[in-house]
Amino acid sequence: MSTTSSSPGPAGHPGHPLAHTAVVFDLDGTLVDSEPNYFEAGRQLLAAHGVPDFGWREHEQYVGISTAETLAIWREKYALKAPLDELLAEKNRLYLELAAAGTYAYPEMRAFVELLHARGVPMAVASGSSRAAITAILRGTGLDALLTTLVSAEEVPQGKPEPDVFLEAARRLGVPPAACVVLEDAAPGAVAAHKAGMQCIAIPYVAATADDPAFATGGLVFPGGQLQFTARAAYDWLLASRAES
Repeated sequence: MSTTSSSPGPAGHPGHPLAHTAVVFDLDGTLVDSEPNYFEAGRQLLAAHGVPDFGWREHEQYVGISTAETLAIWREKYALKAPLDELLAEKNRLYLELAAAGTYAYPEMRAFVELLHARGVPMAVASGSSRAAITAILRGTGLDALLTTLVSAEEVPQGKPEPDVFLEAARRLGVPPAACVVLEDAAPGAVAAHKAGMQCIAIPYVAATADDPAFATGGLVFPGGQLQFTARAAYDWLLASRAES
């Protein structure tokens, strides 16, 4: 997709519809398809602690929940003996090894980031992943050159569905929460965006969750997920919605 079009010029111009808009991206399942790596890291971790046969269907239950919160649930559910901090360190180590081998960035998401960057729209990444994982993934995909404001759930009191990561992203961008539009693939993230007072573009990662009421609060939903999402459709909606506000 070309970033040169008949759309208005740089968002920094006072008359531009996006002059007072910032965009906050979730990372996993939204910007990149990191879920296969998270699944494999979790599967290996659980297998090493005596829990065999952890499958993708089980993994889908934890999409959108921070690693720390997921491990706290697993520790109780599977009666894991290791301390939470040790499990977290082990899971992050396994994940980073897998992520280093390659993480797939969705082409239309990359095009959307490039389009927003060309228009001068402030952007941030707010994720339930560790900061090390966020940094590694963005560096590996080359998106680190365009996305430099990062917030990890490790850096705030509570992860999604609480709004902390999104509110912190707004603070670091220097904009009010109402100026932010969030892109999310999971219901907990959509809930967090709503709690933060932000609009949300929803791209459900798990097809079965597309009709979750949490997504309906957002503003724009692509029920078909990444197969339906296009940078142009998202940008046109962003222009229209901001012009109306």
